[in-house]
Amino acid sequence: MAIHAQKQDFGDNPLEVRDTDHYTAEYVHSLAEKWDQLIDWDARASGEGDFFIEVLREHGAKKVLDVATGTGFHSVQLLRAGFEVTSADGSPAMLAKAFENARGYDHILRTVHADWRWLNRDVHDYYDAVICLGNSFTHLHDDNDRRKALAEFYATLRHDGILIIDQRNYDAILDHRIEPTHNYYYCGGNVRATPEHVDESLARFRYEFPGEQVFHLNMFPLRKNYVRQLLREVGFQRVTTYGDFKETYHDNEPDFFIHVAEKSYIQGGDAE
Repeated sequence: MAIHAQKQDFGDNPLEVRDTDHYTAEYVHSLAEKWDQLIDWDARASGEGDFFIEVLREHGAKKVLDVATGTGFHSVQLLRAGFEVTSADGSPAMLAKAFENARGYDHILRTVHADWRWLNRDVHDYYDAVICLGNSFTHLHDDNDRRKALAEFYATLRHDGILIIDQRNYDAILDHRIEPTHNYYYCGGNVRATPEHVDESLARFRYEFPGEQVFHLNMFPLRKNYVRQLLREVGFQRVTTYGDFKETYHDNEPDFFIHVAEKSYIQGGDAE
């Protein structure tokens, strides 16, 4: 997909587009240019505080691989906090925007264009932590793709490394039809992000920007316990799940779940 593509193409029946490989065609250049209006870096930084920085420091992490860099928000936050960061993404348009954004904060991103399913083909190093944030894991529509990606994350981690991965609370959307509040993640005041269609294998979100510009993303609605199970089956020993940065929550309340998965072997113990 050319980096300067401007229009999304979901074909004649957008609800039938349930293919992992389509995500590069969804993050067109024109969407990448507007994405930060949706995030609102200042509001998002205020909402999440130092949560990720504290978790990484608690686990002794210094070297971090951000596999879902997007427009660079978390890569820049971690660089500013003193971490060594490598920034990867499957979208050339997003990586270009991230590099531009980081320059505005006097940082030069170390970027890698990579598909998670073959991550270690393009990333040749070991890390204390891998972060996969911004509801990005939901772009994998196939169970085998998800297992392959997690195995690649696992393989690039040091023996005591951690993976931090987040997701929307799709359980609440599927079971209770609760729409996201956008208090923490997508905080832009002039942008609307709403689920246009949801079933057990597709969440199609509509993004409305000022000037009547509309984009869509087709994602897989990951259930919380399914993701936790996948993490254990790939080999992570302990998985701790937070709801909107809190360890105690009601399942139908958080907008997002954040899973912290530990690779370190627990001898004689059970994973959570």
